[in-house]
Amino acid sequence: MIFRHKSEMVSPDQALPGRPDQTMPVPEQHFVLGTPLAGPWPAGMQTAVFGLGCFWGAERKFWQTEGVFSTAVGYAGGFTPNATYEEACSGRTGHAEVVLVVFDQAKVSYEQLLKVFWENHDPTQGMRQGNDVGTQYRSTIYTTGPSQAAAVEASAALYQAQLTAAGYGTITTEVKPLGEFYYAEPYHQQYLAKNPNGYCGIGGTGVSCPIGLRA
Repeated sequence: MIFRHKSEMVSPDQALPGRPDQTMPVPEQHFVLGTPLAGPWPAGMQTAVFGLGCFWGAERKFWQTEGVFSTAVGYAGGFTPNATYEEACSGRTGHAEVVLVVFDQAKVSYEQLLKVFWENHDPTQGMRQGNDVGTQYRSTIYTTGPSQAAAVEASAALYQAQLTAAGYGTITTEVKPLGEFYYAEPYHQQYLAKNPNGYCGIGGTGVSCPIGLRA
């Protein structure tokens, strides 16, 4: 096989085949919140999907956010159905490590979740996040409709201005409609709650994002 660096996106024809008919088992309850990890969701709930580096620390940021009903980690944005963690880490699935966020729109806005997203990683690093290098660690937002896409575009423009003023480069966040979200293995779900001393590579730029603030 031709060598390809893990920071280079795999092409669909070179991606691992995965398991089209074999889904990952999903725990019944969120380890922290006690809510379901899979839908159908209660009335009034919306979903969002974010990738901001290693999904262990990223998920914790969102389950700690008021108004979030549930969270789960998984893989999205790539080509391999029902990939394993090892496959995602190989760089041969095209997937990013992501967090599915289920939120009560009466308690927290999508814009407020975007603020959590932007402020808790460096979205200018391309196919890496800190010392974590590879396409699976890229900054991503997968939208579920036109209103989310518009909110992302507006927030990115606001945050780019703040980042530029602070000396950072151009935002490299991948933004596109959500395709399929594939749940990660059960042991990854709420990993840092089960393993409080576990690795967390999440760290922001220290630059505030002026969005999602309610009067």
